[in-house]
Amino acid sequence: MHISEGVLSAPVLIIGAVAAVAGTTWGLKKLDLEQIPQAAMLAAGFFVASLIRVPIGPASVHLILNGVVGMLLGWTAFPVILVALILQGVFFQFGGFTTLGVNTLIMAAPAVAGHYLCRPFLWQKPALAAVAAFFCGFMAVFLGTLTAAAALIFSEENFFKVAVMLALSHLPVMIIEGMITLFLVAFLKKVQPDMLPGYRPSFLSEAKTDGAR
Repeated sequence: MHISEGVLSAPVLIIGAVAAVAGTTWGLKKLDLEQIPQAAMLAAGFFVASLIRVPIGPASVHLILNGVVGMLLGWTAFPVILVALILQGVFFQFGGFTTLGVNTLIMAAPAVAGHYLCRPFLWQKPALAAVAAFFCGFMAVFLGTLTAAAALIFSEENFFKVAVMLALSHLPVMIIEGMITLFLVAFLKKVQPDMLPGYRPSFLSEAKTDGAR
């Protein structure tokens, strides 16, 4: 979902840059020292997931994992995704430096939205938690695609067909990312539940009690 250099208008680039700076600043304030290893691991996962891509006009289709990053980190998704995008631009020329702010906003803002929308349901009944996890991964890509489409259309009306193609081409990615997020949440609940937001040790004791009943 990287948007390339020379495609977006100056106002869109400026708005994206300002929003990305604001989100990154707030994300760094929210970052705890204990979260740094986790943030680094997720930045690496985000970096690797985007390496296999299919060009679609001025953008591209690939795994993103922004739903996973947002689910686990909240606002810290902004600096994590920004760092990964910088490295991708330096080493592989994905996206570009003038579009860095917009690309960060496209992937990080939906990640944060997914965190706050789905977090309250992660420790509910297993079926509800599974739906919330899938929705987080699906919605993060869906909203990111809409944001990328809006950036293209506001830059040039002739990009409307490209924006529609971009949205349709990401439908399989939305489903795949929803499934990845679902399985990751289920796995972390078993092996490392404290990595999930809203975790309290009492959840495990309650779950064991319910199982015994």
